[in-house]
Amino acid sequence: MPHKTQIFQVSTLYGAATLAAALDAGLFGPRDSARRVLLVSNNAAIPETALRLDEMHGYGRITGRFDDVVSWNEAIRPHHPSAWGPRGNDVSLWQKAFRLAWGIGERDLIELAVESIQVNPARALAAIFSEASLHVYADGLMSYGPTREKLPLTLARRIRRLLHLDLIPGLRPMLLSEFGVEPEVVPDASFRAVLDEISREAADGPELAPVVREKPTAVLLGQYLAAINILTAQEEEDLHVRMLTGAARAGHRSVVFKPHPTAPAGYTAALSKAAADAGVRLTVLDAPLLAETLYDHCAPELVVGCFSTAMVTASAYYRVPVARVGTALVMERLKPYPNSNRVPLAVVDHLVPDLEGGREPALVGAAPESLAPLVRAIGFCMQPKTYAELRTPTEDWLRGHLSAVPGYYFPELRLTELGLPGSRPQLRAKLQVRRARRVVRRAVRRGAGKK
Repeated sequence: MPHKTQIFQVSTLYGAATLAAALDAGLFGPRDSARRVLLVSNNAAIPETALRLDEMHGYGRITGRFDDVVSWNEAIRPHHPSAWGPRGNDVSLWQKAFRLAWGIGERDLIELAVESIQVNPARALAAIFSEASLHVYADGLMSYGPTREKLPLTLARRIRRLLHLDLIPGLRPMLLSEFGVEPEVVPDASFRAVLDEISREAADGPELAPVVREKPTAVLLGQYLAAINILTAQEEEDLHVRMLTGAARAGHRSVVFKPHPTAPAGYTAALSKAAADAGVRLTVLDAPLLAETLYDHCAPELVVGCFSTAMVTASAYYRVPVARVGTALVMERLKPYPNSNRVPLAVVDHLVPDLEGGREPALVGAAPESLAPLVRAIGFCMQPKTYAELRTPTEDWLRGHLSAVPGYYFPELRLTELGLPGSRPQLRAKLQVRRARRVVRRAVRRGAGKK
């Protein structure tokens, strides 16, 4: 009887914790039913200079659940994990090479658990191990948004399920729903137990002790949106200052800022000056720790961010009230409209109180009735061809609710491009003229090329 090998591809500690919780909950079968390989991928733009997963506190606890740990970067060196995929004719050769390198028998069955099936390295792995069944896991709010790339049907049919955290109870993930892939929740208790395990390992770390001594009552979360060209560096610094100012107005005098791991040195200079001006003690925790470890050790009374998943986990798993800052600005800047950050932004904007709008920070509870129709409408506008069956429900929803939601949810240009309610006849006419001109230019270029 052939043996079975399960390969779990991860790129973040949060994702690894999600898989560890799924394993602990028995979602991949009994421990002795298969050999388990943790395949670590560093997808940073320059992996050689970026924080490695094995440098994160708690990583060792996670790896204890696996029989072997393999580096995907080393396996495909000198190629980059986000860019490399096998050529069609080379797929079988790569599979043989990796089976040999990773000690997988020629006849052994393989299961793959991957993140972001739309892109590499998940796509590369799925192509190489073309007979493997696929389990997709999502460790954040993006599971609630649409699939961002059209998947070949031959690939989609291999996907057995979508594993996700129940961050917004009652909201069903949209990801991969066009293929009938069923979502399966990773139990809250299992995930919190893994987070506690990671937190215990960090308890004696030198980076955490100074923060705990300051007894911060508020946590500010950085995302480094400048790195993905949504905001400029200056605008993101201003966003952090707005977070601190809002926390100070709410009465917090000891605040800790948790920058994104890829934030450059000196990124907190403006924030430090704003803290001094406001009479707030600011601690910057630039350490390889999950934000959830910080919540566990400091027990803050407030977590502030833009649309970080760590805001929602603060509420869902640590019962800490949360507030948002800057979602409107970021949604207005988000380009193109199908950008996969759009649904996470909309979810946070819809559910989390605006710290600058005079609303009290609060816990994020179960999804209100208004959320699912909103998410589906945005999802259709993002990927109208993939979710064509949602056109009529979206049209009906827009007719009844468009005037009640912020304009940055549904820009008029996007509504016009899709012929949806809410667009003006004048703009539709201009768009039609623009399209006609493009068609004429293409025709002229083709004609010129034939001469």
